[in-house]
Amino acid sequence: MKAGRHAGLFLDMLAAERGASKNTLDAYRRDLEDYLAYLGQAGREPDGADAATVRGFMASLEERGLKASSAARRLSAVRQFHRFLYVEGYAAVDPTAAVQAPKKGRALPKVLSVEQVDILLRVAHEAVGREGASRPERLRAARMACLLELLYATGLRVSELIALPRSAAKTRERFLIVRGKGGKERLVPLTDAARSAARAYLDLLEEGGQAGGKGGTKPGGGWLFPSDSESGHLTRQAFARDLKAAAGAAGLRADLVSPHVLRHAFASHLLQNGADLRVVQELLGHSDISTTQIYTHVLDERLKSMVRDLHPLAEER
Repeated sequence: MKAGRHAGLFLDMLAAERGASKNTLDAYRRDLEDYLAYLGQAGREPDGADAATVRGFMASLEERGLKASSAARRLSAVRQFHRFLYVEGYAAVDPTAAVQAPKKGRALPKVLSVEQVDILLRVAHEAVGREGASRPERLRAARMACLLELLYATGLRVSELIALPRSAAKTRERFLIVRGKGGKERLVPLTDAARSAARAYLDLLEEGGQAGGKGGTKPGGGWLFPSDSESGHLTRQAFARDLKAAAGAAGLRADLVSPHVLRHAFASHLLQNGADLRVVQELLGHSDISTTQIYTHVLDERLKSMVRDLHPLAEER
């Protein structure tokens, strides 16, 4: 049978020319066996397959319930197989050229619950007032409390947060004007807790003297979160590292907490409490509503709850 011989030649090429490992070859073999079985049922040989045949195979994968990622991997194997047949002269055309890979659904963002954020903030503030703490330790703790309060209050991108000017902690307004991607400016809200944490941190920062220890905080300069880094302000990496430590101190899994996760929490919690998706889009600085639509799962749950709680016949069904 030509199909088996062609598949054998393709696998030999992968081993000889690309140095594919045994595990890689086994994966390709399984994918091709599945494809060749479909061709056999359709009465086709690999060198006679056309685009409709390949699309039919992909449709059969969907009917069998394969995830988009698994189907895409299988198509990749079929694509390379047919390209090999075409390049080596075993087939007149490559039928996969006109076949698109299945679209993968966007992964839902990790989100902390309101209770988890509350715990994180509470422990961060407790660290500021810890008895016996040195000034550098208190300053670092106050900086973390300020970062957390500002991030959860505003939903800023981490790059926007760490580069805030010192004037952000001195404002009497209940909002900040932030310059985001593409130089676009937007308004973001400031809670009383965020303003209070920022002022408390700034007071410590401006008491004078440089915080001791590695990664200490400089009092000078125009940045709210000054540092010895090349940019002059706190780096993303340093914030992420310190945040992992803060999460551990709060009893939260460090791998579930990051600056971006807190930005997601800001958006998700707003939507859970009734905010409009377009408003959240503006607050996050998304230029396209499709980017914000990763949060529609929150809206779906809210709508279900509304129907369950408010529909007059909900309890009767």
